Amino acid sequence: MNARAWVGLVKGILMCAVPLFGGAGTLAWPAGWAFLALIFGSGLAIMLDLARRDPALLEERMKPLVQEGQPRWDRILLSAFFAGWIGWLALMGVDAVRFGWSAMPLWLQWVGGAGVALSMWILHRIFRENTFLAAVVRIQKEREHRVVSTGPYAVVRHPMYASALILLAASALLLGSWWGLAGAFALGAVLALRTALEDRELQRGLPGYPDYATRVRYRLVPLIW
Repeated sequence: MNARAWVGLVKGILMCAVPLFGGAGTLAWPAGWAFLALIFGSGLAIMLDLARRDPALLEERMKPLVQEGQPRWDRILLSAFFAGWIGWLALMGVDAVRFGWSAMPLWLQWVGGAGVALSMWILHRIFRENTFLAAVVRIQKEREHRVVSTGPYAVVRHPMYASALILLAASALLLGSWWGLAGAFALGAVLALRTALEDRELQRGLPGYPDYATRVRYRLVPLIW
């Protein structure tokens, strides 16, 4: 794995740890450490697997979040999501630890931890299936972008967003924050909007995608949407 990937991993950890523990006002938060361990332990496993099995995808994931050929709306939504993500983490630290507004049973936090692990397992499965899983919405003509319709993509058209919705809700439970759960719905709405706009972009620009969308009817949730 190259140096850029390691730097990106460290940046990701800091981007989560600083608002999370900053909001909490203390490092003595076992649930916060469990959250980081699950997210970035799984993330490291995914990155090491990509470095060995699909270095082209790892390289694609290391590109900046503003790229040539990326629609303007995607730049706006990504900026809104990551700003919201930072605020959401800080809110959960304030809620669950600093002021203790939420009182969540321990068993439900364990359910949240299991949900985080499940979402990361699904994400790993998706990375193994789709070598075109870029961080931005863009038709990757230089990589001969084509439709992927196997594995999770045979169930819903955007399984990565589906796993992200699980991750958001489960993280709030793990961290013991009812306010965080409300915030997860707000962030999920941003992802749902991006899903719809990305789907429109792929139908316009990716050969074979309209036929695929006819076969796999649901974007995020089977039998619902």
